[in-house]
Amino acid sequence: MLHLDHITIAANDLAEGVAYVEAALGIAPPAGGAHPLMGTHNHLLRLSETLFLEVIAPNPSAAPPTRPRWFALDGAPTREALAASPRFVTWVARTSDIHAALAKIPHAARPAITVTRGTLEWLISVPPDGSMPFGGAFPSLIQWPAGPHPASRMADLGCALVEFEIRHPDAATIRASLEGFLDDPRIRYCVDPRPSFRAVITTPRGDRQLV
Repeated sequence: MLHLDHITIAANDLAEGVAYVEAALGIAPPAGGAHPLMGTHNHLLRLSETLFLEVIAPNPSAAPPTRPRWFALDGAPTREALAASPRFVTWVARTSDIHAALAKIPHAARPAITVTRGTLEWLISVPPDGSMPFGGAFPSLIQWPAGPHPASRMADLGCALVEFEIRHPDAATIRASLEGFLDDPRIRYCVDPRPSFRAVITTPRGDRQLV
């Protein structure tokens, strides 16, 4: 029912986020676009025809959003953490029927809302307060419109995901909640008192680590 769709690095400033990824991978993610509903903008790096890395930040040129931004970007803990450095904040899993998935999967964030970037429109699970289950260690769910995945239209810069590690005190609960819904050998759930993420990404310069 679910497939790994994208992994998300957040920053207080988009240029800082792009520089952070470039320092780790040796490649700068190309520009993406803006999300008017959320007052954010992003850069996107293709990792396969159906998977990408997102770098996201509040958009200073956008009108203030009428609701809390997604990925807890308006929360004081997130703002304070991003003031120190851009970092992973969450991951997103794809489904062809988000309403059915939200009804079946324990701990999934609700409800599904409509978001746009340019002419692209999709559904994604975002609570009214912008929070994330397990502080982002549990994936948000997304449903793209019918047709080719957005990543298939991104420039192929020779990058691919090798491994994605989710470290969290309740990693066993997260794994159990997704069992039978998401089966991806690249994903590892590790019990750790300090929540964090780690991605191993192959690049034209070899395997690189992004944390």
